Amino acid sequence: MALEQKLQELEKNMAHVSLNSKKLYPSVEKLSSKDKKRILITGGAGFVGSHLVDELMHSGHEVTVVDNFYTGSKRNIQHWIGHPSFELIRHDVVNALYVEVDQIYHLASPASPPHYMHNPVKTLKTNTMGTINMLGLAKRVNARVLVASTSEVYGDPEQHPQNEDYWGNVNPIGPRSCYDEGKRVAESLTYAYAKQENVEVRVARIFNTYGPRMHFNDGRVVSNFICQALQNQPITIYGHGNQTRSFQYVTDLVHALIALMNSSYSMPFNLGNPEEHSIRDFATRIKQLVGGSSEIVYLDGVEDDPQRRKPDISRAQRLLGWTPMVGLCMDL
Repeated sequence: MALEQKLQELEKNMAHVSLNSKKLYPSVEKLSSKDKKRILITGGAGFVGSHLVDELMHSGHEVTVVDNFYTGSKRNIQHWIGHPSFELIRHDVVNALYVEVDQIYHLASPASPPHYMHNPVKTLKTNTMGTINMLGLAKRVNARVLVASTSEVYGDPEQHPQNEDYWGNVNPIGPRSCYDEGKRVAESLTYAYAKQENVEVRVARIFNTYGPRMHFNDGRVVSNFICQALQNQPITIYGHGNQTRSFQYVTDLVHALIALMNSSYSMPFNLGNPEEHSIRDFATRIKQLVGGSSEIVYLDGVEDDPQRRKPDISRAQRLLGWTPMVGLCMDL
């Protein structure tokens, strides 16, 4: 009898521990079955994808993330793992995928030059074969698909600012071509499926974006300058420093992607912040904010590096009602 009582007491203690160790998730909205969507995000463990996951989960949808973790990280989405409305699939979009969904955000692709130039063949496969697979999935399950393109489709632009009707100035055999041309082919495939197979498509041409969860060593301007300044290393500018970029905060981009997905427009949309700054001014501002003893140094320019980058977002403002809300504080 004493043993039986001890076992019962142990079971109660275990139940108490299990109850108190239950994982707590961020709060989510409760949607009706009519409003709740099954949403697939490729590259959902990456920088932009994980913020999109957060927004869609908070809104009450069911989200499935597909990622091969080439540049993504489970840390970015670990707060959702185990939630009944969340699923994580380790998978490479170069291979076919069979799931039932209502919407597909196709974000899978390395996006920083060191990452996409490290394995250019893989970058091309992801943006061509991977896009074909996602478009084919959308066709099979009658889903709407948003393909994440890039401002790099404009190359080193001869038009300033760049609007969606500009065809670009891209070197098809240069070191950046695996990404630039891969995204241009992805757009071509998207509209071919729309015309031939009646797939509902959306295309977002994403300009420079920054924010939490950026890869520490991804080689892009924001993370490079901040990491160098924090470690009191030289802040390296490639070229003369007069080349310009326009930086948008990640939450602005996420809101734009969702607005585009749920709109009735299938043409390409520039999604970026038209606030333009030179690389030199940006490096100086980061040095001032971080402090330390870093010096700004100039190295040889990078081949095919765009000299001016500024989006014309009048289409997104007019048709999506979207304008970026977060600006860069560049007062020196």
